[in-house]
Amino acid sequence: MKGWMGKSKALFLFTMLALFLAGCGKENLTALEPKGYGAERSMDLIILTTLIMIGVFLVVMVIYVIALIKFRRKKGQEDYIPKQIEGNHKLETIWTVIPIILVLIIAVPTVIATFDLADESQASTSLNVEVTGNQYWWHFNYEDEEIVTSQDLYIPAGERVYLNMQSSDVIHSFWVPSISGKMDVNPENVNTMFLEAYEEGVYWGKCAELCGPSHSLMDFKVIVVSPEEFDQWVSDMQNVDPEQVPEGAVAQQGQALFEANNCMACHAIGSSPVATGPNLTNFGDRSTVAGILEPTKENLVEWIVDPESIKPGNKMTGAYPSISEEEANSIAEYLMQLKPSEITPESAGN
Repeated sequence: MKGWMGKSKALFLFTMLALFLAGCGKENLTALEPKGYGAERSMDLIILTTLIMIGVFLVVMVIYVIALIKFRRKKGQEDYIPKQIEGNHKLETIWTVIPIILVLIIAVPTVIATFDLADESQASTSLNVEVTGNQYWWHFNYEDEEIVTSQDLYIPAGERVYLNMQSSDVIHSFWVPSISGKMDVNPENVNTMFLEAYEEGVYWGKCAELCGPSHSLMDFKVIVVSPEEFDQWVSDMQNVDPEQVPEGAVAQQGQALFEANNCMACHAIGSSPVATGPNLTNFGDRSTVAGILEPTKENLVEWIVDPESIKPGNKMTGAYPSISEEEANSIAEYLMQLKPSEITPESAGN
């Protein structure tokens, strides 16, 4: 009896822990609060299958309880053996047909949703972005706007944005749970999906395919703004001058160090197609450092000095000469000033 009670307590605690952990997560990183067309279609299927499973569970439990009560062994029937029944064709037909019907109820909407989410009929009149998955960051090339950026994907609310995705190394998977479902990103072929976000906001994205030691740190953001704000962002990005001199002696020294250490061999500023490392055109406007850290100067210095301690296996480790913390501070000062949103028509030409 004591052993049974101990197991019951352990089961109860485990169940409570599972329920508690099920509630952990980040804002705008859940498929259960859809904020986009794809996520909404997925949620409809989740609700449908959940209701069917609950219904099946309740029916089975009712039959189980009825059988348990009606056919339980009564007092004085210790040697009683119930009548043995074999080959009930009606019952066998019922428990074969019902699952087939349930599978069809789930399968038909799933197939319809699959074809709907694969629809590319509006691609020619919509915003198109080339997405490249790298270990362990994301590269975004706005095809018609001649804009290149990384880590933060800006899109207008209420409009379809088609993503043409390919990997530069191993298989990745692009997933923004609050806006849409996931799509594999392969080295061999281009996969296409669309995002259509309903509300403005910053939505977390994840790589959903194991791709190396820092797979879990391969985060990115989808920043949804109004169409007017998006047009302004496009204009700001197109007016970036890679040669513009930053403000302050420390930032200017950082720009010189950035060039002297050959950082431009991997990191482009402007619409250059170079993609060995993340594009830094709007680095100062980004919501994170290295995709996972708060966008502070201290975190950026830490990343520049020792990137391996933050993202093991990244390609930046060992790719440049050893940089002191003082030099990293100057470079960080320069990078934090890369804010196209603060460029004015007067300063753009300087």
